[in-house]
This record gives sequence, C-alpha cells and structure tokens, in this order.
Amino acid sequence: MPRSLTRKLVLAFLAVSVVGALLAVVMARWMMVQEFNQLILDQSRTAFIERAVEYYELTGSWQGVNVYFRQVPWPPLQKQPKPPRGQEPIIPQQAPFVFKLVDQSGVVVVPGGPYRPGQTVDETELAKGEAVLVDGEVIGRVIASGEPPEFSEREEYYLAGINRALFYSAIGAAAVALVLGILLARGLTRPLRELTIAIREMAKGKLGQQVPVRSEDEIGELAESFNQMSMDLFHAYEARRRMTADIAHDLRTPLTVLGGYLEAMQDDVLRPTPERLETMNTEIQGLILLVEDLRLLSLVDSGNLILNREWTGPQELLERTAAAFSHQADEQFVQLLVESNSDLPQVFVDSERMAQVLGNLVTNALRFTPEGGVIRLQCSVISGQLSAVNGQATDQYLRITVTDTGQGIPADMLPQIFKRFYRGSQAREQSHGETGLGLAIAKSIVETHGGSINVESEGQGKGSAFTILLPLSG
Repeated sequence: MPRSLTRKLVLAFLAVSVVGALLAVVMARWMMVQEFNQLILDQSRTAFIERAVEYYELTGSWQGVNVYFRQVPWPPLQKQPKPPRGQEPIIPQQAPFVFKLVDQSGVVVVPGGPYRPGQTVDETELAKGEAVLVDGEVIGRVIASGEPPEFSEREEYYLAGINRALFYSAIGAAAVALVLGILLARGLTRPLRELTIAIREMAKGKLGQQVPVRSEDEIGELAESFNQMSMDLFHAYEARRRMTADIAHDLRTPLTVLGGYLEAMQDDVLRPTPERLETMNTEIQGLILLVEDLRLLSLVDSGNLILNREWTGPQELLERTAAAFSHQADEQFVQLLVESNSDLPQVFVDSERMAQVLGNLVTNALRFTPEGGVIRLQCSVISGQLSAVNGQATDQYLRITVTDTGQGIPADMLPQIFKRFYRGSQAREQSHGETGLGLAIAKSIVETHGGSINVESEGQGKGSAFTILLPLSG
C-alpha cells in the first residue's frame, strides 16, 4: 500500500483538527473578551452611579458634579491614553468619561462622548440610560458614551493568561489530532494493504487468499467480497483441475483398451472376432459420448447453446421418456410410472433437450433402484412469487419430479451431486461407461431454460427425488 495515502489521510485529519481548534479558539476568545468587556462596563457603571448618588445626597443638586468627578478621577470611568513606557499614566483634565450623566430633563451635567455640559440628549439616547435613584426618585440617568473602559493591569494580565491557555490548548489539540490522525490513517489503510498483498499473491498463482475482516463498514464489506471472490476462484481452479484429471482418466481407459486390441491384432496375437470388434465399438461410442457431453457443456458455458423451443405438453414429455426406458425397466423388474394430468398447460421448451434431461434422471434412477422398486414421473403446476399489489400469485411454474425407491443419496453428497465428473463410490462402481457429466448437463440445460433443478433424499436406502421447475410464462 503506497504510503502517500496514509500521509494524505494524516494531513487531512490534522488540517481539519487544526482548523477546527483555531476556529474554536478564535470564537472562544472573542466571546470571552466581549463578556469581559461587558462585565467591566457593568462594574464601572455601578461605580459611576454610586459616586453620582453620593454626590447628590451630599449637595442636594447636580451643581459642580462635573468638577467633582474631574477632581477625584477614577481611571476605570475614563478613557485613558496609553502612557509612554516607563512613565506613570497622565490623566488629562478633559479626558472623556466612559459615561455621561444627565439630569431629570435630559441636560448633560457630566459630559461623555461627543456631548458637552449643558447639551440636551434626545429621547432615543435618553431611553438607553440607566436611572439614578435617590429615595426612590429618579434624579438623573447614566448613559454609556460608547467608549469601553480601559482594562487595569490586573485585568490585562488575566486576559493574557487566557490567551496563553487558549494557545496551549490549540497546540495540544493539534498534537492530539496528529496522533489520532496517524492511528486512524493506519487503521483505515491496514485492510487496504492486506488486500493489496493478497491480490499480489493471487497474481503469483496462490489462489484462495483470505484477509481478516476487521470492521462492518464498507471496507469490511470489501474484505468479505474479496474473500468470497478468492474462494470462488480457488474452487473454480480446483474444479477445472479435477475436471482435466477426470477427462484424462475417462479418455485413457477406452484408449488403452482400443490400443491394446489394435496392437494385439496387428501382431496377430488376437483375431478380430465380432465380440472383440463389439467391445472396441463400445469403447469408441463411450468416447463419442464423452466428447459430445464436453461439447455441450462448452456451448452452455459460452452461452452459445441454441434452444429450439416450442410449446410442448408436459404429459407428452413424461410419456416419451417412460416409453424410451420401459424395456430397460421391465428387464430390471422396476415399475416406471407416469403420474400427470392431461389438462396441464403447455410449456415453451426445447423438447429434445428436456427429453435428454429426463433421460439422464431416469437413467440414474434405474441404476440405483433394485428389483421391485418404483420410479415415478410426476408433473404439476405451482404458484411462484406473490404480487405486492393484490397478494395473488403472478408467476406459475411447471414442476416435474422424478422419484425413486432406490439406494438414496448420502447427505454429504447432496451439495456435490450436480458438479461435473462428480461420482460417489457407488456411482463409480455402477457407471458402466457413463461420463459423469449427466447431472451437470441436466442442470445446465434446465438453467438455460430459465428454470432450476434440485435433489432431495432422506438418506441411504430411502430413495431420492429430483425436482425441475420451469416457468410457464415462456
């Protein structure tokens, strides 16, 4: 896995975290300064009102109050100029007050802002002021001039401490973001690195690679899909390898027989009697059957199998199959029964291909059904999925069942029964020239018709049932 992706993710996490931390610091400092300014302003207003009330209670009027405030100045009540470094602050005589004081009629008695003593403030400005009360009587109003008070040295020190704390918090947040970004980036890229390594191993021919599924998110789903794909490829490779080996085995036996006979006849060791020629012909027919089955499977795999479909009656298909195998069934003392109604709807199929499917199923049933057994060819119509609109069945399927009372199929063989060249021990003993592709071909033909085929068996000695479902919609 290229490190660039990890680096990009780390930088992305770090950038987002740093930007978020900086925005939080800026907003926190702005709000803190605003609230702190308001607190200082409220405290200064309260002190200003207390001094104004104290003066009024001593004199009984506002005369001389402006001089009083300037003779006994209190720095927080005035906007002070910044003194030169190393010098004491100098308060000019006309330093503007942070607040202005007006009497009951709105006349300025202590100036502040642009107002001078004796000026009258308008009603809008007057409404912004806070009443000055003496014995419950409004004797004036204090109005902010719009100039915030200067911070004291202690307050400046306090704000500087807050700024340092916010700065260190931003640095700490960036460090934590960097650590978390590295951990998260590694956590996200680790499954991708494992997938890359597994893919490279598969490219070297080591199929069946598996990667751990570490989460249930999209990356976890990707890992699960890869594991499934890897196992599917491995099984497909193993199936192809086994099929190649089985084909070689099935070709070697008849070719060995034919080669032995021909060599013996050429050396005049054996004479070409009718019996020996018949044996050779039987082996040749087995080879022809194997080649034809392989050709049919190749057509199905490539999607080039052509179906000559026509509307066919289901009972006709079953009776045709029963007629073809009735003599063999009689010789084995096995009953071959057709159980179907003549009024079943026709199905749109390739009758020759479907006859081949039923023939394969009946052949297998005859091979494993003992004397006195019964093979039934049954047909019926079943409903498919239900409509979400009215709850009624919208699709119908033709169900064809081939059941027997033979040896049955072990449970461990059922999932493998339709695989190519798969034959259990009993099937190998009774193959008699069969290619081992019959059920695989039957499954391919049925699925090409848009249907499905499955097998059920209760176990050894309890028979089996092959069921074919074909859509009636055509």
